[in-house]
Amino acid sequence: MRRYLDEVDNLIDGRAIAEQIHAETADRITRLSSRGIQPGLVFVRVGEDPASKVYVGMKERTSKRLGIRSDTKVLNEATSETDLLSLIRELNSDRSVHGILVQAPLPAQINPAHVYSAVSPAKDVDGFHPINVGKLMLGDATGFAPCTPAGIQELLARSGVKTEGAEAVVLGRGDIVGKPMATMLLQKSKQANATVTICHSRTRDVAGHCRRADILIAAMGSPKFVTANMVKRGAVVIDVGVNRVPDAAAAGGSRLVGDVDFEAVQPIAGKITPNPGGVGPMTIALLMQNTVRAAEQNG
Repeated sequence: MRRYLDEVDNLIDGRAIAEQIHAETADRITRLSSRGIQPGLVFVRVGEDPASKVYVGMKERTSKRLGIRSDTKVLNEATSETDLLSLIRELNSDRSVHGILVQAPLPAQINPAHVYSAVSPAKDVDGFHPINVGKLMLGDATGFAPCTPAGIQELLARSGVKTEGAEAVVLGRGDIVGKPMATMLLQKSKQANATVTICHSRTRDVAGHCRRADILIAAMGSPKFVTANMVKRGAVVIDVGVNRVPDAAAAGGSRLVGDVDFEAVQPIAGKITPNPGGVGPMTIALLMQNTVRAAEQNG
């Protein structure tokens, strides 16, 4: 599969673009160092969810590679919301901490909205605090945008995809990707100005909407939902999905697939992200970038 992907000339290479951003971020970290400032990022993980452990580990390794001081606070699965909020208050008041990321999912006894609202907006490098959400809606660039949609916007820009006047369809209305992605694309700003449609579980004729899309972004968590007959020839297709499906031939009896049937859609698409290797690396790159900007503003 890897050899096949290397031979495809319409791929948007998220890994390569992420490395470009990391190089730019490293330069900014060097400049901060000359002022005696080292960006600090703290990850908070509640419980032992296997996927969360993997994601936090990847982010922490990238932080250290770039020169961001990182730490992971691991709390017991039974931790109360009160105790988690107390930890967040401590991190908010720690001047050496510039970014705070509370890894989802959280246990049932904890309300994510309370947690995201507790993180200082100036340290909310995930972009989930209501103030940052409001700034995103208003087109106020002083806030922090959620890392995955921000990474997708960078993918489009650095791949030469023109969004102005384009028909963009976002599959999924989640708070982490779908809603902010649509908001970012419709802004009156550079690398936006698109006409945006959001499709969701109650949308009639999803396939019909998709076939009109110049840019199709799949972020709904449904394995291989987007098929060839849903994509207009030459469209740009961005696959955000991460879905585990049974596979007797794979290690552990399962494998990860995206929301797009890549093998069927790739010959039709003008540009397409592989999965993995597309959106995922960009999410981490934008998290690092947000953390450095927080240090620049509040160091």
